[in-house]
Amino acid sequence: MTRPRLASTVVLLRPDASGEFEILLTRRPRQMRFMGGFYVFPGGTVHDNDYSPRVLERCRGLSADQAQQILDNRHPPEVALGHWVAVVRELYEEVGILLCEAESGGPVDPRAEKTKARLELKRQAIVKEELGFEEFLESEELHCDLSRVVYFFHRVTPEFYPMRFDTRFYIATLPPDQVPLPRSEEVTESLWISPEEALARAYGDDFPILPPTTTVLAELAQLRTWKHLLSVYGLDMKADRQ
Repeated sequence: MTRPRLASTVVLLRPDASGEFEILLTRRPRQMRFMGGFYVFPGGTVHDNDYSPRVLERCRGLSADQAQQILDNRHPPEVALGHWVAVVRELYEEVGILLCEAESGGPVDPRAEKTKARLELKRQAIVKEELGFEEFLESEELHCDLSRVVYFFHRVTPEFYPMRFDTRFYIATLPPDQVPLPRSEEVTESLWISPEEALARAYGDDFPILPPTTTVLAELAQLRTWKHLLSVYGLDMKADRQ
């Protein structure tokens, strides 16, 4: 039996003009070994560096003990907090969204062309493993804002699969003034879509989605409105940042 690897996945959300909400789905390149060609939420394996002392010093909004309690005390405190860090890192690697704040506590504003270009070069370097995530945070004087990342769902790949993951799902709202990359090294397409529409298109000829993605979509589809979503998952404190 293959031992599952620890992983984190994030459902990124934004309100729409009608008072409802959309989620971000990304399509993996067909040649990828795991879920190639399928639409998924951004995410990936929790790395050892995600809970290194240097990275954890660059985290705000959640303590290691709090993270351990939220994950039912199944991991040491630092490893538990690393699940949240993995969300921040993977979201940045795959679609260029930074769930971070500046040294001062203010929001990240990547709109300036020079800033955008510099951050994109560093994102590419992280993906190529030429730059560590901890080095990136230090060089940009950024802190992971873990208060934006809310635990949502847990799923372990069944034993009969050759590649298995022990995955924690999270939800987060899109930070202001940030736009996901339309494609990247691990994404052939990214799109905003309502959970209802995604479920309606699931299993179509060119919209392949599998559980647990469909399970998460079905859960979110029941909420309907942005206001209801924020209330149910305690995202009210982050909503005023939209």
